[in-house]
Amino acid sequence: MSRIGKLPINIPENVDINYNESEITVKGKFGTLSTKIPNIIDIAQENNKLKISLKEETKKVRSLHGLYRTLINNMVIGVSEQFDLTLVLKGVGYRAAVQGNEIVLSLGYSHPVKIEIPKQISVEVTQNTNITLKSCDKELLGLFASRIRAWRQPEPYKGKGILYKGEQIIRKAGKSGKK
Repeated sequence: MSRIGKLPINIPENVDINYNESEITVKGKFGTLSTKIPNIIDIAQENNKLKISLKEETKKVRSLHGLYRTLINNMVIGVSEQFDLTLVLKGVGYRAAVQGNEIVLSLGYSHPVKIEIPKQISVEVTQNTNITLKSCDKELLGLFASRIRAWRQPEPYKGKGILYKGEQIIRKAGKSGKK
């Protein structure tokens, strides 16, 4: 049995969970999330705790135990508290702005980069260089942040690019001139 899979999931008061053989739906004040679950995983709710157990003990099933427990836990946390991620633009002239349902980035290209914002994600830009993303879906949030970041990966020589908040870039020395 998985160490992570054995842990019970605490359910806050404002979260409602519905499940059947093949799907689980979690509702909270920040939205509704649902995911399909394999029929080899069994879910039981006791008081304000959710327990994930297995119907059979094979290597493949044990590997899915911890995964689905973590996915369901992330859904519960997302609909009750929301996940947030902050991106920082480092570089001369790098700016961001939200216009309608898209984010417009000035990243040193000859044209502004426009990326459409998914409906489940809210975007806030502060000081033109800090982008705060919030969503109840952790997977979608990470994918959208990586899509934004892919336009300017941080580079090791000057440290320019789109960084996650708190990320440290290991700098390289660059070339030395002839002496």
